[in-house]
Amino acid sequence: MKRLPSLASLLFVGALLAGCAGEPTRFYTLALPVQVKAQPGGTGSAANVLPAPLFVEFAPLGVPDQLARPQFVVRHPGADASAKVEVLEDYRWSSSFDLELRDALANGVARRLGAVNTTVSGRTQGQQAWRISLQVHGFDSIQDQQVDMSITWSIQRTDGGPSSTCEWSASEPVGKGMDALAQGAQRLTARAADAIAGHVAALQARKTPDCKAAA
Repeated sequence: MKRLPSLASLLFVGALLAGCAGEPTRFYTLALPVQVKAQPGGTGSAANVLPAPLFVEFAPLGVPDQLARPQFVVRHPGADASAKVEVLEDYRWSSSFDLELRDALANGVARRLGAVNTTVSGRTQGQQAWRISLQVHGFDSIQDQQVDMSITWSIQRTDGGPSSTCEWSASEPVGKGMDALAQGAQRLTARAADAIAGHVAALQARKTPDCKAAA
């Protein structure tokens, strides 16, 4: 006659399996919800003054190798952590960081300008666009403290002409926890989109862009 496992042994196995399951992976996006106004008083009003149709497209971004992944790459606050980073397997962007950032910037810039984002969809023959090439020099996520971004971009019309380049860096304070870190990264990305949209608007209006570094 076979002996049935005791209730205690079943509970032990259940607890063991639950422990092995661990924390679920959490996914985040750099894009703010469409209804959220990212920067009041910024270039969001540019759609009222720019001629239509306007097309913008982003080239594939250049990012440091350590950031070309979906996992969060974070530093811990404190002087002893300045050279130490941690790759968090359980906290990820919804796609690889470079793709996530490009999508958030492309959609954000297009929305601020009232333009058509042709980064993914492409353009029909004869359509001209402002093409934006962007290099990420740094994107430091310091847990419970701040997120820092340093980027350079160049803008040029697809029908030729000179390019215009801008350097930009900024920091965004964050609260405690990974949710707050992701929200801070969202806000910082929105500020970058605002700056790039302002650059495009100035070029479209044939004005000199203001490329002062942000605080």
